Amino acid sequence: MLFGEYTSLNMFGLLLQAALIENFLLANFLGMCTYLACSTKLKTANGLGIAVVVVLTISGILNWLVHHYITGAGALSWLDVLGLDASEINLEFLQFLLFISVIAGFTQVLEIIIEKVSPSLYASLGLYLPLIAVNCAILGACLFAVTRDYPFVPNIIYVVGSGLGWWLAIALMAAIREKLATSDVVPGLKGMGITFITTGLMAMAFQGFTGIKLATPENTTNIPPQEMLNEIVVDND
Repeated sequence: MLFGEYTSLNMFGLLLQAALIENFLLANFLGMCTYLACSTKLKTANGLGIAVVVVLTISGILNWLVHHYITGAGALSWLDVLGLDASEINLEFLQFLLFISVIAGFTQVLEIIIEKVSPSLYASLGLYLPLIAVNCAILGACLFAVTRDYPFVPNIIYVVGSGLGWWLAIALMAAIREKLATSDVVPGLKGMGITFITTGLMAMAFQGFTGIKLATPENTTNIPPQEMLNEIVVDND
């Protein structure tokens, strides 16, 4: 339940996979609206990146618990301790609602903390801080972790890595855009044009990490459907 079959090397590979290989911004293009709006200054990008890492980490842990003890198939079997037979109850239809509620609730708490601790950062983030609650990258990471059925600790590694990858992408773009602001850019490409081109080039660069395959435990078979089909055809021949 805590580690499953994952070794320390597997979890390190899972961190690299989440942050670099399957970067939510550059591989899945999730969370793009906030990325494009808040990547003009490095300070703002770093503040938002830290906020996303914190929200994603805590939300990922809470939503893992929600899935395994409330909404998953047979998740309510723990009620047997109270003399209630709820093993046949399936609340999976409530999963999206509960996941979003957890993310929104924790985002509001973080917003209050940032407003008290750093008013300047709160003012610079503006409307985009509460919009973390509907950031598709955060919900996507929580759903990916649940779909892949990670144990508790690998789940934490995955959501932390996903948050760090999002932060890395927006910080890199902010640094590049600060440089572009004083550079001689073709007039037709200024603004969003050169930003999209730069994002594409960054995504291509991150694809160089694709060959790192350390996240899957050795005794876990993870054969893609097409490769499995090819093996069946060869065996039948």
